[in-house]
Amino acid sequence: MDGERREARKAPESLVQLASVVRQVGSPGAREKDFVSWGACLGDMEGAMELRHLRYFVAVAEEGSLTLAAEKRLHTAQPSLSRQIRDLEYEVGVQLMSRSVHGIELTAAGRAFLDHARLALTQAEAAAEAARRAAQPIKPTFAMGFLTGQEVNWLPHVTSFLRDELLNVEIRVSSDRSTMLADDLQRGKLDIAFLRRQQQADLEYKFVAKEPLVVILPSDHPLAERDAIDPHDLVGETFIGISRVPCVLRVVIDDYLQRSGIEIVPHLDGIDNFAMAISLVASTRSVALLPASTQNFLKWSVISRPLKGEAPTIDLAVGYHKANTSPILRTFLSRIDDLTARVSSKARRMSGPGSAAAPR
Repeated sequence: MDGERREARKAPESLVQLASVVRQVGSPGAREKDFVSWGACLGDMEGAMELRHLRYFVAVAEEGSLTLAAEKRLHTAQPSLSRQIRDLEYEVGVQLMSRSVHGIELTAAGRAFLDHARLALTQAEAAAEAARRAAQPIKPTFAMGFLTGQEVNWLPHVTSFLRDELLNVEIRVSSDRSTMLADDLQRGKLDIAFLRRQQQADLEYKFVAKEPLVVILPSDHPLAERDAIDPHDLVGETFIGISRVPCVLRVVIDDYLQRSGIEIVPHLDGIDNFAMAISLVASTRSVALLPASTQNFLKWSVISRPLKGEAPTIDLAVGYHKANTSPILRTFLSRIDDLTARVSSKARRMSGPGSAAAPR
């Protein structure tokens, strides 16, 4: 704020400096085609230098034409603009512009004046912005993070549950991988995050849902005609392998394949981005096992199918920092059971017979 006050004080000083610098640069001799008539200036002079004079001068200097500056930049009449420039030159005490066959040209004094005029305008704008910021109370913020794909399922319900608490609060929402979300919680950049549990000091977790894994495959793949896919049918298919870092999803997949008595060596391994996995499914005609939430951003050429039998699941939790004292966070945690019940109920309705999410 001290820096902003200093900037605000500089603006009027710059106007004085402008006149001083230009008077030193200006020469007593006038060019043959003077832009101003000094006798006319005396009669037209209305007052001291103002910021509008500087804006007019800069516009004419940059356009190189009174007509263009008046019509394109300033939306004023040319005679009025000419008078403003004459007033400015009278106040400074030297000629700043002259007419030539090429239009308006700056004198040596005008060139010296231009840089300082731009600086004065910039400082004046900075002063005004500082004043506006000081007059506007700073809103508290509540930052939420979502494992990519989960924002579709949870964000509307979270904002609905916290509607009253969030009325005068700035809400920040981001999506990322669980490891990145945990890091942001650790550093205090997020208040809450919907993510997979991470081994991170000082973080607390509350379980919110078990998410089933589904088969992701091209929409014209032979297996796509089935209502549900037996894991044994995945043997021999081009399989997309998930990265071991983060390891949570990879552990769930490997454990499921082992329990099913299946050994699958991924053709493409180490993928740590769901969007990339889906793109690879489409481009290489591969299959993948991914959490059901990835169905929220499948492209038209890729579909999902449930697994036959008891599908593997992966836990989703809400994470937060132990030291976070946000009252909104406390309110959210006190209502989390109601929140999970609402989302679970909606998920059951969406997966019921005849729904878009129902097996086909």
